[in-house]
Amino acid sequence: MSAILPLLVLDQTCEQVLVWIHGKLTDAGFRPVKTFDLHVARLAHPDSPCPHHGTDDCNCQMMILLVYGNHGNPATLVIYGQEGRAWLSLAIPVNEHSNQHLEVALRRILMPHRADVPTPTSIEVPHEAHTTV
Repeated sequence: MSAILPLLVLDQTCEQVLVWIHGKLTDAGFRPVKTFDLHVARLAHPDSPCPHHGTDDCNCQMMILLVYGNHGNPATLVIYGQEGRAWLSLAIPVNEHSNQHLEVALRRILMPHRADVPTPTSIEVPHEAHTTV
């Protein structure tokens, strides 16, 4: 079981936030790995409506990233988004030991005074970032 600790709310799509996070973490020497993508998972269930919207036309998205440092267990970042807004959270194990040094480093990288948090015009999303297959 994990506790979800909110970090940021951004007026960006999940795909834009993913590109920003990947760049920040890679530049800092970390290795982020996307392990879940809701759009890909929904492909297996084309007739299932969105639980939030109640329709098949859904722009909800959730991505899970494992972030690896030099040693120890990875940290888990959750990006959830809809309607052009994304929420970034850190998932912390409740009953297990977490990699606190990595979690603190991630917070410092992703939230350093919030001055370098992306604005809608500061992120360019490559075409392949929109692909869901």
